[in-house]
Amino acid sequence: MRRLLLAAIAAALLLVTACGGGSGGGGGGGGGAPAGSAVGTAYPATIDTQFGPVTVEEPPQRIVALGWSDAETALVLGVQPVGASDWLGFGGTGVGPWSPPYRTPPTILGTTQLDYEAVAALRPDLILDTRSSGDRQRFDTLSRIAPTVGPPPGLAAAYGTTWRQQMDMVSRALGKPEEGARQIAGLEEKFRATTAANPSFAGRQAAVGAFFGGQWGAYVPGDARVDVMDGLGFRTPPQIEALSSQAAGSFYVNLSGEQVGLLSSDLTVVFPIGGSADAIRADPVLSRTPAAQAGHLVVLDDRTTSNAFSSGSVPGTAAALDRAAPLFAGALAR
Repeated sequence: MRRLLLAAIAAALLLVTACGGGSGGGGGGGGGAPAGSAVGTAYPATIDTQFGPVTVEEPPQRIVALGWSDAETALVLGVQPVGASDWLGFGGTGVGPWSPPYRTPPTILGTTQLDYEAVAALRPDLILDTRSSGDRQRFDTLSRIAPTVGPPPGLAAAYGTTWRQQMDMVSRALGKPEEGARQIAGLEEKFRATTAANPSFAGRQAAVGAFFGGQWGAYVPGDARVDVMDGLGFRTPPQIEALSSQAAGSFYVNLSGEQVGLLSSDLTVVFPIGGSADAIRADPVLSRTPAAQAGHLVVLDDRTTSNAFSSGSVPGTAAALDRAAPLFAGALAR
C-alpha cells in the first residue's frame, strides 16, 4: 500500500517510481556517525540552498537523510544516517544494492507524508533534504528541528537536484568535500568511458517514459533519467522538449493513450511503475511506433535496473550505466 501510494503521487508529481508514505520501523535508535570517523573537519560549512545559505557549525553526529537518494549519498561518503526515507520502496534499510550497507539499520521515515515528530525523536543535528519538493513549509518545519540542507538554488523543477549537486552539497555538509569531488570525478570518468565504448549514442535522440496504472507519462529535461541520457551523448527529441512547457515545475508530463507515439525516437526507453511490463509490451499504440517497429524500444522490466536508472545518485547512476547502457547499445544495433 505504501509503495502504491508514492507511485500514485509520482505519476502526479512526476518523478517517483515507488515509495512509502508513512513512518516505519527499522531500528536506528543508536548508531549515528561515530565522532571523528564519519565526518571531516571542514567546519563551519556553509551550503547555498534555494532557501538561502545553511551553515553547519560543527561535525554532525546524528544525520537524518530525507531527500531522494540522500541516504545512499551519505553512505557512499562513509556516513551512517540514523534515519532515512525510502523513496524507491526498496524495503529493508531503504537503499539500493549498489549502496554501501548500514552497520545499524536506520529508522525508516516517510517521504511526501513526513512525520515531523518521528524526525525530531531521532535527535538529529543535521537533516539532508537535497532532492525534495522544495516546499517552504517542509523546509521551515525541518529547520526548527536541526540545520536542514534543502535543494540548491535555481532548480526549474521539484526533485531536480542533479547527482553532481547532491554529492557536492552532502559532502560539504558532512565535512568531506574532497571525497565528494572524488566521487563526482569518478562518475564523470565512467560516463566518458561508457560513451567512448558506445559511439552510436552520440547525437541520437532518446525519449524516456513510464507507465503506471494505465497512465503513460514522459520525462522532460530536468529529470534525473533525462540527465543520464544527456550524459551518454543522447539528445532530447523536440516533441519531448515541447512538452516541457506543460510540466509546470515538474519533470514529467502525463500522456494520453493517443499521445504515446510522442515517445517514439531513435531510442525509446520505458519502464513500469509498481507493476508488470506486460502492459507496456502489449500497448497497441506503442507497439506500432517506428521505434518499436525498428527494435529501438528498450523496456526496463528488471526493477533493479529501472531503480538504478531512477536513483539520481552517484552510486545508483554508476550502476545504471553498467546495467542499462548495454541494453541501449543492443537496441540501436538492430
